[in-house]
Parts: sequence; structure tokens; C-alpha cells
Amino acid sequence: MSADAHTKAPPTLRQRRRAVATREIVDAAERHITEHGPAALSLRAVARGLGMTVQALYHYFPNRDALVTVLIAKAYDDLADAVQSAADTAPDDPAAPRFVTAAEGYRRWAIAHPELFQLLYGTPLRDYAAPLDGPTTRAMRRMSAVFQRVLFDGFTEAQLAAADTRTLSPSLRAYLEGLRTDGTPALPAPATVLMLSGWGHLHGLVVLEVFGHTSFMAGHQAEVFRLAMRDLLADIHRRIPAERAGAGRPGGQAG
Repeated sequence: MSADAHTKAPPTLRQRRRAVATREIVDAAERHITEHGPAALSLRAVARGLGMTVQALYHYFPNRDALVTVLIAKAYDDLADAVQSAADTAPDDPAAPRFVTAAEGYRRWAIAHPELFQLLYGTPLRDYAAPLDGPTTRAMRRMSAVFQRVLFDGFTEAQLAAADTRTLSPSLRAYLEGLRTDGTPALPAPATVLMLSGWGHLHGLVVLEVFGHTSFMAGHQAEVFRLAMRDLLADIHRRIPAERAGAGRPGGQAG
């Protein structure tokens, strides 16, 4: 353990009180979004729900955008936690690959928290712009890294670079290979294309369900989603060549 860890002073009473008040404000803002939707969020409404004045709330969040940024980052982290938990608790069963169970964790969170899901992926809030490479971006990258691991686990970089995709322009290839997720090296461009395509399929089905467009399925959405995710995973893995030199099928089979 470093000397800094031993000598770091505990938070002061004032800092602890501020942390508690900040959590209460964020919790109140989440409740307001759940009850009224993201578009109705305002500092005045949150302050009113807490019995505070807007001026008092400004001591913690100088404007609505600062609060929205914290809410979006927290929602992304909560969603990533749900996806990671689903992947970590997946049974050791080839019939239930970790990617599929992770995708189901994503779907369950979205259904359980439709208003927060709308905050992340619905109509953008008027006049709000997330800070460049700020906490919302970092939180989104974290979730992307979880899906990257469960989708490509066991495949080598050479295999991913040789994945069967359409010919990419040099400029697109260079751009894609410059992308990164926190704590995870940049993917080869063909793997990024496969992941983006798979993400669009997964997310699109969840959006349709959360926003009520698949209600005609009369409760069969979960089964349809699982079948779709298994087919999606199989198609992506078919596009990745097997290892050479007599190596067996990579860990991608385990999902």
C-alpha cells in the first residue's frame, strides 16, 4: 500500500454532509424523471421536491446541465452494472452464452427503468450538450467494454482483424482503429464494424419494446429477444475465421 493511502485524510464533516446532500439531490432528480419523464426535469422542480430553494441547490449543481450530466453518467453505470452482473452470473452452458445473458441484462434494466432509459437514448434534452470526453462518455465506454469482452472473448487480435466484413475505406479503417474503450485496447476495424452492427440489432429490439412498439407480441418479447441474440451471436462468430496451425475453435464458443 502506498504512503499516500496511509496519510490521506478522511473527509471532513462538511465534505460528508455535502456528499449526503448531493446523493439526495440526485435521488430526487431520478424520482422526478421516473414520475414525469426526462423533459420535465428542472432544478426548480427538484428543489421543490426536497423542500429546498433553488438558490440552495445551486451550491451543489450550478445549472441543470451539471445535474443532467451526473444523472446520465449514473444511469449508464447502473446499466453497465446490470449487464456485467448478468454476464458474471451466466450458467456454464453453451446453450446460454455470456453475450446472450448480458444482452438480456440490458433488456431487463431498460424495461425496469424506462424513463432513465429514455434519458439515455430517447429524444435529446433541449439545449443540453454532454461535456466532451466527460463522465457520460467514460460511463458509456465502460458498458461498451463489457459487451466487447463477452462478444469477442477467446478470439485473437489476428482473428478479429481478419473478420469477414465489407471492404472498408482507408479513412474509415484508420478512424475505427483509433477508437478505444476504457481499459480495453482498440479493436481491429472489422471487429468494430461487427460490434456496431450487433449493437444496432440488440438496442433496436430493446427500444421497440420499451417504447411499446412490440406489445402485439403479447408477452413473448423475451423469447423472441433471446432467439434473436443467439442468432446474432452465431452470425458474428461465423464471420471470424478459426485459428490457424490446427488450433481448436476459440473461446468465442463459450460466448
